Amino acid sequence: MEQLKEFETILGYSFKDKELLKEALTHKSYKSPVNNERLEFLGDAVLDLIVGEYLFKKFPKANEGELSKLRASLVNEEGFAKLANKLKIGDFIFISQAEENNHGRTKPSLLSNAFEAVMGAIYLEEGLERVRKIVLELLEEAYPKIDLNSLFKDYKTTLQELTQARYGVTPTYKLLGSSGPDHKKEFEVAVQLHNETIATAKGRSKKNAQQEAAKKALAILKVRDE
Repeated sequence: MEQLKEFETILGYSFKDKELLKEALTHKSYKSPVNNERLEFLGDAVLDLIVGEYLFKKFPKANEGELSKLRASLVNEEGFAKLANKLKIGDFIFISQAEENNHGRTKPSLLSNAFEAVMGAIYLEEGLERVRKIVLELLEEAYPKIDLNSLFKDYKTTLQELTQARYGVTPTYKLLGSSGPDHKKEFEVAVQLHNETIATAKGRSKKNAQQEAAKKALAILKVRDE
């Protein structure tokens, strides 16, 4: 339990129920009767509300579309993994040896899920206000500047402008498949030019996957030009 105490110190919250914390940090690959998937489900909903409310209050003049883009930039695997790293969650998660060998402690998906689960666990013990305090402190530490320009980059538009100017064509996006439970589906998308796949990426929505694929494609095309 010393390991859990160290994590609680970093988190700034001491659990009344240490087994609840252990459950939140337990990946499904670990040999245990419980894992963090149920808490992850709860935490996902709690975080969506907290971040949505935060942005609603912080940007009183932003319209619904802008707020949605801002939230999508924060409420995703990459964003939650970034917050998880602030808490050093990777050092404390319980994973199988196979996941350990596969660099599981640094996988954004595992870190993001564990972060959601920990927030879900705190919500069960202390309610929304305590989770809000922890999350907003982490957000403002991880993102000193939160606005549309610094957070949301429209990679699809940038890629389209680039390919039209350079090749006279626009990219197309192909859905390769989806995986995961309904509440946490992940989509894989390919971005193509002249039927050639330039890059593939995954995301929590088709739009997010397309943005990530476009971001990768931009980097690849830049290297080709060098």
